[in-house]
Amino acid sequence: MLYLNGVTGRIRSLQHPVRLLLSPAESSNIVLSSLAELGLPGRGCCLVLGFMYKEKYRRMTEGQASSFTQQPQDQVVIAGQPVTLLCAIPEYNGIVLWIKDGLALGVGRDLSSYPRYLVVGDHLSGQHHLKILRADLQDDAVYECQAIQAAIRSRPARLTVLVPPDDPVIMGGPIISLRAGDPLNLTCHADNAKPAASIIWMRKGEVINGATYSKTLLRDGKRESIMSTLFIAPSDIENGESIVCRATNKAIPSGKETSVTIDIQHPPLVNLSVEPQPVLEDNTVKFHCSAKANPAVTQYRWAKKGQVIKEASGDFYETIVDHTFFFEPVSCEVTNALGSTNISRTVDVYFGPRMATEPQSLLVDLGSDAVFNCAWTGNPSLTIVWMKRGSGVVLSNENKLTLKSVRQEDAGKYVCRAVVPRVGAGEREVTLTVNGPPIISSTQTQHALHGQKGQIKCFIRSTPPPDRIAWSWKENVLESGTSGRYTVETVSTDEGVISTLTISNIVRADFQTIYNCTAWNSFGSDTEIIRLKEQESVPMAVIIGVAVGAGVAFLVLMATIVAFCCARSQRNLKGVVSAKNDIRVEIVHKEPASGREAEEHPTIKQLMVRIYYFSPLLCKKSSRFCPAESVNPQRDFARLHSVKGQRQLGFWFGAIC
Repeated sequence: MLYLNGVTGRIRSLQHPVRLLLSPAESSNIVLSSLAELGLPGRGCCLVLGFMYKEKYRRMTEGQASSFTQQPQDQVVIAGQPVTLLCAIPEYNGIVLWIKDGLALGVGRDLSSYPRYLVVGDHLSGQHHLKILRADLQDDAVYECQAIQAAIRSRPARLTVLVPPDDPVIMGGPIISLRAGDPLNLTCHADNAKPAASIIWMRKGEVINGATYSKTLLRDGKRESIMSTLFIAPSDIENGESIVCRATNKAIPSGKETSVTIDIQHPPLVNLSVEPQPVLEDNTVKFHCSAKANPAVTQYRWAKKGQVIKEASGDFYETIVDHTFFFEPVSCEVTNALGSTNISRTVDVYFGPRMATEPQSLLVDLGSDAVFNCAWTGNPSLTIVWMKRGSGVVLSNENKLTLKSVRQEDAGKYVCRAVVPRVGAGEREVTLTVNGPPIISSTQTQHALHGQKGQIKCFIRSTPPPDRIAWSWKENVLESGTSGRYTVETVSTDEGVISTLTISNIVRADFQTIYNCTAWNSFGSDTEIIRLKEQESVPMAVIIGVAVGAGVAFLVLMATIVAFCCARSQRNLKGVVSAKNDIRVEIVHKEPASGREAEEHPTIKQLMVRIYYFSPLLCKKSSRFCPAESVNPQRDFARLHSVKGQRQLGFWFGAIC
C-alpha cells in the first residue's frame, strides 16, 4: 500500500513500515515499480518503491546491470552467537533490501525495527552484509539480498539457529528413595532444544542401555523436548550409587548432565546376641540387639514370652537368668519408618532337674499293669532313675516305669530321680496301691496278765478297705461292740486297719483259747490265728527302782552334756565373736507344787528347764548371762516325763554342742 503526501512517501509491508523522505525536486522523478516490473517473484505481500532520476533509470533498463560478488550462504549458528550474511554488489549505488522469509527487513541500511540486525560493510564498495548480533530462534529463516534498481537478487540462504536443551532434570531427584526389593524407574527430560536433544544414562562412567525415549514438538514448530525412562532391576541397584542423565545436541556437543543418588530404604536388619553362653542359672547375661536400618531406628522393644519388659530400653538388656530363659525366648523388636523387625533367642542356661510331668500315684487291681510317667527337664541333658523306696534296684532309666502283672507285695513307694551332672538332682515319690484281698500281719502270740484287762490286736492291710472284720473263738463270733467280757473296736490308720479284741478280767481259760481274726473285701479274705499267753507280773519295787535309776541317769547325762557344751563355748569365745546366739540350759530341782503332782509322780522330782539366749560378746566381757526366753514349766515337765519329750530335749542339747 502506497501513501504519497507532498514530499513524503510511506510504504507499509505486512510487517514493517519504511519511511522515505523525498525532496520536492525529486518528487517529479519518482518511479513506482511493482515486483513484477522489477523481475522479482511476486509474493503478494508488499510493493517495492524505488525512486531514482529518470536518466539513471533509463540507463539501468538499457542493460547496464550490476552483479553479486558475494552472496549469502547457508549457515548454522548457535543461539546467542553473532552471525553475518554476506552481500556485495560493486558498482551499484541503488537500494539494497534484505528479505527474510519473503518479508523486507527495511530499506537500504536502515533496519531500526530490528535492533539486533545491522547492515555492515563499505556501501561505497557495494558491501551490504547483514549482521545478526545475537542469534535467536526467530532468526531461523531463509534470507535473500536484493538490488532493487538492478533487479537482481541473491541465492536464498538458510540460516539455521541451534538451541541447546535446558538443563536435564531427573524426576524425584536429587535423592531417589527406594524400598529394598523394589525396581528402580528413573525419568529424565531435556526440554526446548533444537534439534531435539539425545539422552544417555551413565553409572560409574559406563553407559546404561535399555532406556526408552519419547519426543514432543513444541508449538513454535522448531524446538523439541525429549523424555527418557530407565528401568533397573532390584538386583542391579546399590545403595548410595549415583545415576547420571546427560543431554546433548549440536548446539552443545559436550552436553549437560544431572545426577541422582539412590537411597535404598529397608526395615531394620537385626542380630540378637547373648553373652556369656552357656551360663549357670542365677547368673547375669547381657543381650545385645544390633540393627542396621534406613531410615534410622526409632524404637527398641524387649519382651520375654510375648510379655513386654518395661525396664529394658535401647539396644542392650541385662538380667539374671533362671531356667525359664532356656524355654522362653527373649525378643528384640526394632522399628523404623518403614516397619519393624522382631528377632528372639533363648539362653543356654544350665539348671538342675525341673519337673515337667508330675508322676501320679496309682491304684490298680491285682494282676494288672501299673504304668508311671515322670518327665524332667534339665540342662545339660539329665539321667532318670526309677527305684522302689528301700531298694537299690534300678527299675527303669526312662520317663516311663511299667510294672507288669502287679502283686500285692509290689505296693509301696516308688521314686523317680533325675540327675544333671555337676548341676543338681531332684526326685518325686509316688505310691502304688494294689487292690487285692486283705493281708493280716499281726503277732501270732500276744500277752496279758491274769485277772487284768487284756487286748489282742489284729493289723490288717487292705485295698480296698475291708468290708467286714470278725473275731471268732470257740463258738463265739463278734464283729463289733460288746458281748459279755469281750469288746471289739476297729480303728483306721494310714498304714491300715487295727481291730482290737479286749477281754476284761482275764481267766485261765482265756490262755487256752485260739482266737481267729478274719477280714473280707471284694477281692477275698485273710485269716490270722492268735494265741494269748500269760505275762509274768513284775514287783512294784523293781518298777520303782528302775524308774528312779533311769531318772537319775538322765539327769546326770544332761548335766554332763551342759557342762561339756559350756566349756566348749567358753573356749570358742577366746578372741572370737560368735555370729550365732548360744543356748544356756539351767536345771533346777523343784518340789512338787501340789498333792496331785506328788501322787502322779511319787518318785520323780519335777525337772524345770530354762533356756536362755545370750550374746557371746557380753558373756566374754561380764561373764553374765542375759536370759531372753524361758520355756513353759508345765510343757517342759511334760516333755521330761515322756519318751517323746526326752528325745526332743536330747535333740536340743545335741544342737548346743
